[in-house]
Amino acid sequence: MSTLNSDVTNAVEIASSGGESFAIETFGLTRRFGDLTAANHVSLRVPYGSIFGLLGPNGAGKSTIIKMLTTLLEPSEGTASVAGFDIVKAPSQVRRRIGYVPQALSADGALTGYENLDLSAKLYGIARAERKQRIADALQFMGLTDFGRKLVKTFSGGMIRRLEIAQAMLHRPTVLFLDEPTIGLDPVARRSVWERLVELRANFHMTVLITTHGMDEAEELCDRLAIMHLGKIAAVGNPVDLKASVGPEATLDDVFVHYSGGTIQEEGNYRDVRATRRTASRLG
Repeated sequence: MSTLNSDVTNAVEIASSGGESFAIETFGLTRRFGDLTAANHVSLRVPYGSIFGLLGPNGAGKSTIIKMLTTLLEPSEGTASVAGFDIVKAPSQVRRRIGYVPQALSADGALTGYENLDLSAKLYGIARAERKQRIADALQFMGLTDFGRKLVKTFSGGMIRRLEIAQAMLHRPTVLFLDEPTIGLDPVARRSVWERLVELRANFHMTVLITTHGMDEAEELCDRLAIMHLGKIAAVGNPVDLKASVGPEATLDDVFVHYSGGTIQEEGNYRDVRATRRTASRLG
């Protein structure tokens, strides 16, 4: 672990002892798949109302961390709390308080945007009397009001992603998890998603945790970043401090390469998005 990471950890410990609470806390979180350790004693703290980024090359353990935090995978060792509830002892309480947008395509192309949202509202247990207004509000917030009655298979990649975020925010979660939120999107669509995420944080005080390969995305969106390498946290800090730790003229690209030992890897219709995300899910 870097010196910078140690300094940040110490600062967080001090803040915590003063009573600061965190939307996400992990304690030695570990996941093994046979002989492979995908996440290796990961300890992180994410303040409420922040946008926190997990960076790292493919196979670094980012998606594994998110799957444990969303209770889709049980830890092999360690634990974590999300929105104040232990992911092992109280997984149902965690699920009630989170939204999750995976890499894999989660919107059904054979349904309309409205029908996708209606299905999500039922799964989240939103009362029938509230569903119609919640769906209308979500479509408006995501800029999809005019497309609510159109089949999702006719949507662009950016529209699909905004719909998936709308699905995940219907029940007003405390913490929103997004695994590669703008994968496969063109620059205009990516910026549209970024704007919605910033608005979610501002309007609903929602905590957002994202994984990304996009250094511009990390710098634009994230208050703090953790860079992963081989299942471990290599560095944690805000973008400015992380760049300063590498050199006076360092970019976030330089930071990524320095701490991860890797290289940066870098739209479309429904079929394109599905193929891209399937590939990313297999590799991540």
